[in-house]
Amino acid sequence: WADNYGADWLFGGYGVDANSNRGFLNDLWQYSGGNWIWASGSEVVNAKGVYGSLGTPSLTNFPGARQGAAGWVDASGNLWLFGGYGYDSAGAQGLLNDLWEFSGGQWTWVAGSNVINAKGSYGTQGLGAVGNIPGGRYHAAYWLDSSGNFWLFGGYGSDSAGTNVTGSPAEGSALNDLWKYDPANHTWAWMGGSTLANAKGVYGTLNSASPTNQPGARSDMAFCRDNLGNVWLFGGSGYDSMGAQGFLNDLWKYDGTHWTWASGSAVINAAAIYGSLGTAAASNVPGARAGVTGWCNGKDPGLFGGDGLDSVGTRGALNDVWRFQP
Repeated sequence: WADNYGADWLFGGYGVDANSNRGFLNDLWQYSGGNWIWASGSEVVNAKGVYGSLGTPSLTNFPGARQGAAGWVDASGNLWLFGGYGYDSAGAQGLLNDLWEFSGGQWTWVAGSNVINAKGSYGTQGLGAVGNIPGGRYHAAYWLDSSGNFWLFGGYGSDSAGTNVTGSPAEGSALNDLWKYDPANHTWAWMGGSTLANAKGVYGTLNSASPTNQPGARSDMAFCRDNLGNVWLFGGSGYDSMGAQGFLNDLWKYDGTHWTWASGSAVINAAAIYGSLGTAAASNVPGARAGVTGWCNGKDPGLFGGDGLDSVGTRGALNDVWRFQP
């Protein structure tokens, strides 16, 4: 996260602890004034979560070690953390759907389960309710809107039927559900997408918004929110218009109400068309990929690298930089 006071924050992931052991981490770090500060969490890997009482902050509360979580910063500069793949209150490893707030040097367990692999509770589409909660997941897309609401899309995880990841984090069921969390009312609302895993994409007509359009289920996609308030979503590992699973290179725009298919292919594993370096063209398109980094520069989304396909359809690690001009 980047907070409201000029500091950057980093939490967990898969990495190396103080004893050079590899595993999942739950350490929280602040970078400010050219220095790193260890702010919370364990210095050893694979720590289980200490949840305390729901809604009650405590110096002894800690989210369990995890990777692939979602995060936001609220209007007051507090940090929020959701889900990921890691360790619950009993030290079991799996999908998480716990929501945490870090404020005043303390963690608060705000919502969700303290055990792994919780299924989603969707409620009525568009309506927030205390009983609603996304299923456990990791590598989802997430953003903050202009009203201070938190948004969450897709990832690998557990749907309304409890379909979820089994085995390693490389395996799983992809989601395309869209959620909004209102931090003022402490409620989740299911806003769109399927309540079941592995849904195919509904593309509609290129560059035409429609209430029936929907990106297919996916994870490890690039995402960003532009200065006009639109959210851009690119690629990832998931499902195309035919329900086939693979790498995607489709670009989507979400305006807060409807999805628009903006570029790329409606089928998996498309090769890149590079054109001339530095020259925009309607025929140019990045190859299908996952694990890609994305950002918005003003109104223009950009992306870098990932694991995917090059100009001849060969799969591997990529280092290409792209910019899309709407």
